[in-house]
Amino acid sequence: MTRTSQRVLWVLRILSAVLLLATGGIHLYLALNGVGGILGVMFILNAIAGLVLAIAMVALRGRMLQAAAVLSLLFLIATLGALVLALTVGLFGIHQDWNFTLVPETVIVESIGIVVLAVTTAMVLRAPRE
Repeated sequence: MTRTSQRVLWVLRILSAVLLLATGGIHLYLALNGVGGILGVMFILNAIAGLVLAIAMVALRGRMLQAAAVLSLLFLIATLGALVLALTVGLFGIHQDWNFTLVPETVIVESIGIVVLAVTTAMVLRAPRE
């Protein structure tokens, strides 16, 4: 791997971590500001997962980084998928609308996160083993 591609990978890893933190932060904000019950608990767990995966994206190397990148990508896909289901047909009896707090922002952050993490994951999986 060339020096330039190593730098690009580091930038992508940091950007991935920031987007994971943003996703987790949105869910933490919602859990602490009115979303209660089982959904609030799920949002707290989402925030914790976002934090753990963000740390993993910048702290791990080798095969562990590969696993963290794949898990982070799947995490954001699942999170956005759950929101889309809640917006359309409902999820676990929860129906959401576009006017709820931070819904449009969440869709934007998570969509960008999926694209960035897809590129990051591809680069991490193609990188030579350390």
